[in-house]
Amino acid sequence: MTDVIDERFSLLTVTEGWQLQSVDNNNISCRKRRKKIMKKKMVTVLLTAAMATAMAAGCGKSSDSGSDKKESYTIGIEQFAEHGSLDNCREGFLKGLEDEGIKEGDNLTVKYKNAAADMGTAKQISDSLVSDKVDLVCAIATPSAQSAYNAAMKADIPVIYTAVTDPVAAELADKDGKPVGEVTGTSDKLPVEEQLKMIREMLPDAKKIGIMYTTSEANSVSAIEEYKSLVKKYDFELVEKGITTTADVSLAADDLLSKVDCITNLTDNTVVASLPTILDKANEKKIPVFGSEIEQVKIGCLAAEGIDYIALGKQTGKMAAKVLKGEAKASEQNFETITEPGFYVNNKVAENLGITVPDDLANNAVESFDEITAE
Repeated sequence: MTDVIDERFSLLTVTEGWQLQSVDNNNISCRKRRKKIMKKKMVTVLLTAAMATAMAAGCGKSSDSGSDKKESYTIGIEQFAEHGSLDNCREGFLKGLEDEGIKEGDNLTVKYKNAAADMGTAKQISDSLVSDKVDLVCAIATPSAQSAYNAAMKADIPVIYTAVTDPVAAELADKDGKPVGEVTGTSDKLPVEEQLKMIREMLPDAKKIGIMYTTSEANSVSAIEEYKSLVKKYDFELVEKGITTTADVSLAADDLLSKVDCITNLTDNTVVASLPTILDKANEKKIPVFGSEIEQVKIGCLAAEGIDYIALGKQTGKMAAKVLKGEAKASEQNFETITEPGFYVNNKVAENLGITVPDDLANNAVESFDEITAE
């Protein structure tokens, strides 16, 4: 009985062992299959991830190549004084930016400040704009350009100037016209010889030309030197009168008008800001005053061989757009000028003074005005 039980037990044990071994073998086989499947899945996942990474990298490069350009900008505009010429520069500057796809209220924020012809205020404005970390400063007129660059150069903020008569004399460019740093822009250099030639043609008997200028403005000092070198060629004598502030203008005008046959203006900020005072006094004495640009002719100067400051501003705006878009640094752009001045005349002023405008000038006027407009 015992033997039978043992035999059955042995058979059962053997049978169970075979079944267990069979099950184990099946498990091993399944695990192997699962491992193969897992390996295949892992390879697929890794390949997919690698492809996704490569595609993302490719897209990133394409996006970065144009994405160094900001989608929006904040700039400061620092204007030295408030008068028609400089206001036109500012208007033209914003138009120039807009032509290049940078528009105020859209992708451009503008912080505008006016120094009211005060050097101390100009410095405060420059420091303020730099501390605001604007993307670029547009400086309008020589004193503001000098002030802005002095404040911005250590902060590595580019300065784009306009209405700077002589960037070299103002130490904003070297003698070859190259920027001294991250600063460039446009010059409103006067066409002095064309102006003298025009005055001689309009006033054949005039002998003495008067010029009032601010002694602290580098642009005016530079222009005076050019006049000195050319007046004799046109048989004129130059009478100059230096001032320091607008408070000097009235007495200086009285003195100058007592000594000259006519006055010609520079782009002097202090003088231009007080131009109505000079014109009132000159009109009383029937002495013609010649302007240096279109706005001065509109408000009562007889004529000018000058430039259009809106056009100058637009030219400046296009230079600034290159800097903002990352297309060129300020230091990579030499300053620019408007090469072709235009003749502007106010027929109403000519009539009031009893002066006939020669036909060759009148026929070639870029623009003529039949009334005097208030500034």
